[in-house]
Amino acid sequence: MTGLRVEERPDRLVVTLDRPEKRNAIDADLIGELHAVCAELEARPRLLLLTGGAEGIFAGGADIGQLRERGRLDALAAINQAAFARIRALPLPTVAAVDGPALGGGAELAYACDLRVCTDRAVFGQPEVRLGILAGAGATYRLPALVGEARAKELLFTGRRVDAAEALRIGLVNQVVEPAGLLAAAHALLDEIAKGSALALRLTKLAVDAPAAAHPQLDLLSQAVLFEDEEKHRRMTEFLERRRSR
Repeated sequence: MTGLRVEERPDRLVVTLDRPEKRNAIDADLIGELHAVCAELEARPRLLLLTGGAEGIFAGGADIGQLRERGRLDALAAINQAAFARIRALPLPTVAAVDGPALGGGAELAYACDLRVCTDRAVFGQPEVRLGILAGAGATYRLPALVGEARAKELLFTGRRVDAAEALRIGLVNQVVEPAGLLAAAHALLDEIAKGSALALRLTKLAVDAPAAAHPQLDLLSQAVLFEDEEKHRRMTEFLERRRSR
């Protein structure tokens, strides 16, 4: 891969955007590489940590040079949207570690992850309307889910940038840390997640992301599967034994 660096760990992939000379702009090649990462995580589910690599930058958005030349058929092909939707639908939880600007498509890539940890110099923004387009890779529906409809509309209509403090206050990110501690904080969050049952995590994510009409039937079915899982029996037995030994 040329636009990504991928580090394999036993329970997770650490994927780093690696186009520092282009401020990690998201181009067609990078999208192809993100699809390859998704294929790997779909075939062998693990946690995902997605970060920007180059100090002080997450992703400056889509490659404007490429974007300018795209026509209506390219828009209908959902080039970025399809990749980000695939990230969103990965079986196990994902965390974006954001340092510096996450703008346009870069912000939408961060929104596609389940959780976001950022540094105190992170900035989020959707400047698309000022370029004559809309935020077409997920912000129009993921941003309202994160921060509420009125706030999302304000950000999408104005293109205003949101700093780290505001991002934490409005629920856009889960945690703000110093730049030197970003990856450690993201890994610590994933370490806590990894303490859970992989199947329980997978079904919980599926339930949370399901449309409202799927509930409560999906929850009941998922719980029925988990109640018969050997991992559930083992974990509950260990819990009871620890309590008895106190």
